Amino acid sequence: MTERCRLYLITPPKFELHVFAETLKRTLAAGDVASLQLRLKDMPEEEIARAVEVLMPIAQRADVAFILNDRPDLAKTLGCDGVHIGQEDASYAEARAAVGANAIVGVTCHDSRHLAIEAGEAGADYVAFGAFFPTQTKEAKTHAGFDLLIWWSDLMVVPCVAIGGITVDNAKPLVEAVADFLAVSAGVWDHLGGPEAAVKAFNALF
Repeated sequence: MTERCRLYLITPPKFELHVFAETLKRTLAAGDVASLQLRLKDMPEEEIARAVEVLMPIAQRADVAFILNDRPDLAKTLGCDGVHIGQEDASYAEARAAVGANAIVGVTCHDSRHLAIEAGEAGADYVAFGAFFPTQTKEAKTHAGFDLLIWWSDLMVVPCVAIGGITVDNAKPLVEAVADFLAVSAGVWDHLGGPEAAVKAFNALF
């Protein structure tokens, strides 16, 4: 259990790499961020590799863990701090074998207590529950309730990540339900005051 809730940033679905790199520097300097997940669906490997090459040093200089979505093989090859896998991407065992014992492996568990316990007992570094709110970033397969976070924190020491449509305005119940991390994409990048203001506002909430 972390001492307080922390921010787990997810990159926008599409971005102009060098423009986004400058935005990312300012955003990570605005307040505490635990990790950054690079999420580029259906992109060629070379584009993902280029994005990692540019963005990972920015994150790591800010003491932010750099996590690649979906691709344990690329996460290992490119030297990322970890990988996040969905239920359709790879098994936990396959991901762990690919990235090694010291890398972070996080697992999407949707709204399933069974999947979360399986992942936690297998050795996942965190489990992700969602979606808690409607989201424009991706089509949510499941909807999770706040009681899931409370149940998990009472039962397990493996950290949990809340994901799905989270903004500064709706995040408070998730913090109160003792989510260890809030995974946020549009709620930061599309914030009316800009991403730096969003990071500051989330940290004020925590």
